[in-house]
Amino acid sequence: MPPQWDESAVTEDDLIAALFAPIAGEGALGLRDDAALIAPTPGREIVVTLDTVVAGIHFFADDPPGAIARKALRVNLSDLAAKGALPRGFLLSLSLPKDFWAGAGAQGWLETFARTLGEDARRYGCPLLGGDTVATPGPLTLSITALGEVAAGRMVKRTGVKPGDALYVTGTIGDGALGLKARMGETPRLTGADEDFLVGRYLTPEPRNALARAMADFASGGMDVSDGLVGDLSKMLRVSGVAARVDLRAVPLSPSARALIAHGPEWFERAMTGGDDYELLASLPPGRAAAFEAAAAEANVAVTRVGEALAGAGAPTFIGLDGAPATFKVGSYGHF
Repeated sequence: MPPQWDESAVTEDDLIAALFAPIAGEGALGLRDDAALIAPTPGREIVVTLDTVVAGIHFFADDPPGAIARKALRVNLSDLAAKGALPRGFLLSLSLPKDFWAGAGAQGWLETFARTLGEDARRYGCPLLGGDTVATPGPLTLSITALGEVAAGRMVKRTGVKPGDALYVTGTIGDGALGLKARMGETPRLTGADEDFLVGRYLTPEPRNALARAMADFASGGMDVSDGLVGDLSKMLRVSGVAARVDLRAVPLSPSARALIAHGPEWFERAMTGGDDYELLASLPPGRAAAFEAAAAEANVAVTRVGEALAGAGAPTFIGLDGAPATFKVGSYGHF
């Protein structure tokens, strides 16, 4: 790659050859074709998911390029993990604002973005397979289509929750939503360590791909928590045609989230409904719960039982911190 591009004349081919071909996987054909070529493993099925992240909506335009790259890929990896699928590769659509090259450091931004994207692709075994780069009059936009594999007939569906299933979440809930507020300077005063932790969880999700095999082996229903636990659980139960009782006192919270929630109940509601968690939500038949917990411990992923699915359609009953049924003004983040 030349030490410095002529930014007034840079082409799509320049970007592909210099930045993205070096991080592409085997099926990408060196990014010299119009498509990638991959063969599914015998006895396995392909799972496909797509997520788009937009500056000003999912991240701040001045966020570090490495953080933007990681988030764009990891939100898709989280969807694969929820389905019990192991990553196979991804396609990237990169839409750069027309004034992108007018700013100082455009080349360095792209180099850091591509390098970090490649590092995460290697870390999670999900190589770049191809994509597209375009100019846009609107904000910086990244769209990733991720492909995964799961044993035939074993994909974990949202519609799979059954009455009597135990309901579990991974990790801690609410950090991302609270971190966004901290990133915007809209929280009460926090210690530097708590603020850094919450903002870090917002900027850089930790997809639970280490738990994918356990999801496929033991879960009857599952999805990732991206738009808020209350709303996402309600969605999964609705399409499964079941109800539930969920004790929000059991929902795992990080010490930093607890520190912010101590300032008022509105912060607990934000944690339960705000989104950006990218943790997993799983339903387990009672006879499989112990095996799931053991597999999670072996994978070094914390899991917590928060409720039980019940017969009968209807909104889930949430038990609040005071032990009484809780209601929420907004159940989850929504784009529209």
